[in-house]
Amino acid sequence: TIQPWNRQRRRPNQHVMSHRKFEHPRHGSLGFLPKKRCRRGKGKIKSFPKDDASKPPHLTAFMAYKAGMTHILRDVEKPGSKLHKKEACEAVTLLECPPMVIVGIVGYVKTPRGLRSLGSVWAEHLNDEVKRKFYKNWYKSKKKAFTKYAKKYSDGKKEIESQLDMLKKHCAVIRVIAHTQVRKVSIGQKKAHMMEIQVNGGSTAEKVDFAYGLFEKTVPIDAVFQPSEMIDTVGVSKGRGTEGVVTRWGVSRLPRKTHRGLRKVACIGAWHPARVAFSVARAGQHGFHHRTEINKKIYKIGKAGESSHKATTDFDLTEKDITPMGGFPHYGVINEDYMLIKGAVIGTKKRCITLRQTLIPQTTRSALEQVSLKFIDTSSKFGHGRFQTSDEKLKILGRRKV
Repeated sequence: TIQPWNRQRRRPNQHVMSHRKFEHPRHGSLGFLPKKRCRRGKGKIKSFPKDDASKPPHLTAFMAYKAGMTHILRDVEKPGSKLHKKEACEAVTLLECPPMVIVGIVGYVKTPRGLRSLGSVWAEHLNDEVKRKFYKNWYKSKKKAFTKYAKKYSDGKKEIESQLDMLKKHCAVIRVIAHTQVRKVSIGQKKAHMMEIQVNGGSTAEKVDFAYGLFEKTVPIDAVFQPSEMIDTVGVSKGRGTEGVVTRWGVSRLPRKTHRGLRKVACIGAWHPARVAFSVARAGQHGFHHRTEINKKIYKIGKAGESSHKATTDFDLTEKDITPMGGFPHYGVINEDYMLIKGAVIGTKKRCITLRQTLIPQTTRSALEQVSLKFIDTSSKFGHGRFQTSDEKLKILGRRKV
């Protein structure tokens, strides 16, 4: 029992210090072990949104390329909040989204051990961008991929239609095979990125007809996502190579006079059990990990060739392109459709980012808020950008070269 003279006097609401492991928990969740390099260079969707047969058939994902970041100004619409009707300056990421091409259908049946693919149907004509996916060495190859398969379309499509009927009859899940038009993006790559995109809504027969109707057609970004919508991003984080425990796990450095280095874990475990536990922080690979981030808000979708592609707003009428002065560092110029997403997106510039419709119903006020932008910054991202356009720079500084 605690003696009366030894009892601490505390106010009712005063915070009580518990054990330090609760006050300052470890950095780096053990749920993400093993921290190893991702086998794929792009994000893979592990689970798609739940299907709702009452809605019309629609696609649930897309692929884009990370260009860079800038900032925007907007008026916050949040009645009751101190920020209501006030200006907010927020960081945004730009993703370039050239339209994707649909080249196939895959059907899945449900089994006690999960989904199993029943069969796939491919389009008659495939682009060289996607054919490169099937070769290790394109320029030495005979480039004969899918030449025999295309003959199935010459005999009245009987075999193709029988396969489609089989998918309609037996399958529970229908996904389309889609690829990006990577040549339209300035990342220096010719081989397209491919993925399966689940078709949700309608019956299985309606899904198959919807997917078959998209064969060899392009699907733009605004056919899948809308402005002010909440989405999830799947990608691979920026690789940082081998790092020590202080950077990789956030453990404390040892005192200054420590023998044989101080950026270490002092004790990696007891004598027995005579092995190192998996939960002990160790040096190793840091970055280039596959990660999914949920609840990213779309601030704007710009369409190539339309007024929405410019960075002009109702408040800022300056005629300026979305690409900042001098282009995005390590990326270049955005010529195709693009998307503005609030905050940061995982990965380096030029990395392929997979976008997915949200898995959960969005009910929060920030998720339902309709965003209207007042200003989009287009100053140079290389150094201290002062000017929004080259005309503005010319007016203030004048001609500097004869």
